[in-house]
Amino acid sequence: MKNNYQAVSVNEIMKKSVGIDYSIFENEGIGFDYEAMMNHSGYTIDDITSIQKKAMVGSTPLFELHNLTNYARKFSKKGYGAKILLKDEASNLSGSFKARRAAISIQVAKKLGYKGVVAATSGNYGAAIAALAAREGLKCIIVQECFDSNNVAQPEILEKARACEAYGAEVVQLSVGPELFTTFLSILSKTGYFNASLYSPYGIMGIETLGKEIAEQSMEMYGKFPEVVICTNAGGGNLTGTARGLKKSGATDTKVYGASVNLTGLHMASDNDFNKKSFTTGHTGFGMPFAINPDRSDVPRSAARPLRYMDKYFITNQGSVFFITEALAVLEGMERGPAGNTSLAVAFKIAQTLKEDEIIVVQETEYTGAGKHHQPQLSFAKKNGIELLFGDPNNEIPGKNIIFPKSAKDLVVQEVPLERLQKSYLKKHSGILLSDKDKEFLMKELKINDSDLEVLLNDIR
Repeated sequence: MKNNYQAVSVNEIMKKSVGIDYSIFENEGIGFDYEAMMNHSGYTIDDITSIQKKAMVGSTPLFELHNLTNYARKFSKKGYGAKILLKDEASNLSGSFKARRAAISIQVAKKLGYKGVVAATSGNYGAAIAALAAREGLKCIIVQECFDSNNVAQPEILEKARACEAYGAEVVQLSVGPELFTTFLSILSKTGYFNASLYSPYGIMGIETLGKEIAEQSMEMYGKFPEVVICTNAGGGNLTGTARGLKKSGATDTKVYGASVNLTGLHMASDNDFNKKSFTTGHTGFGMPFAINPDRSDVPRSAARPLRYMDKYFITNQGSVFFITEALAVLEGMERGPAGNTSLAVAFKIAQTLKEDEIIVVQETEYTGAGKHHQPQLSFAKKNGIELLFGDPNNEIPGKNIIFPKSAKDLVVQEVPLERLQKSYLKKHSGILLSDKDKEFLMKELKINDSDLEVLLNDIR
């Protein structure tokens, strides 16, 4: 079989490898039935909880970061400074919330009789899939974008490869570029293994329990649901699943905010830019493209659709995330990886605008160590010519420098207007005549009403 994109029938490979016929959800026009796709498996959220419990996943602790909360209140006006709570997902098998997604994908693969699983990921999901596959006796192949054309690899990605291999998985490491998806398709076709996609309904359903647990634990601890839950946003599945779980548990008034590291100007598929970034996930290089074009993923229709659920979107700079990572260790005695700390940096600033009796939840943490630790990340940045400076984080230029705030009061958090993302989403539909059903779909996709949609469409025209 030729190893190129044109030589493979993408839809047929996907249908065979995911066990879902996506065509049955398609509507006339541009839309599809999202909820029918999500409900197609027949699993309830209680079923998902039971599957995860057997896999040693879920039921993770939620607790208040008392010292960081008090620290934030030093910079708040009187009566302000919300309680900052942390959902400690590092206690899951494999050390991250991705184990929730993996548990369901592995369960489905086993139930449908697949001999093995394949996942295209450079991050925590690979380790989660490898760990859960090992428990169930399934073969596992992880496909990674790992290094640039000089064979220089990111320390965090190497750490993930080490974890995958420790669980018995085969790791296929590639240089950055378009060959990732082609290689992934080729492996699926040749092996006949299950596509353990991050973006399948199974992957998102696995995160719904995270939102459910946050709602239930907050109600038990404080007698109410949290005012705000902040989700680190990359491919959008984390935010989508958490928001759906919150809503299913009755926390319909809880606001769901996205948070990403600002890597504006760096292209994720660029050989030149690949090793100039200090974050392999949770950044704008994934968060923005996947928000405005969710179906750019490895399945025909992505179940991760963050604009359906996001109330606000914030970005922070690299230096602020490294600062809060160290603050968490020094003040709370917790060393955790960068993904959850992206949300923590944003939560620290947002908490200062909320009242003391309000609750803001950082909904996940991840394990750290080896290449994932902030010290090797910063050493790697320095080797790649990135300046490490203290100063005004607003002056940070991704790929040129990392600027740490001198004080926590100087942490940088900026809101990205959702209208900007909504317009970008709509641009691909601006040249066609939209039916009423198309417009209904777009209103759900962008979480807006009919008058808002008309305004946005007129603006982009």
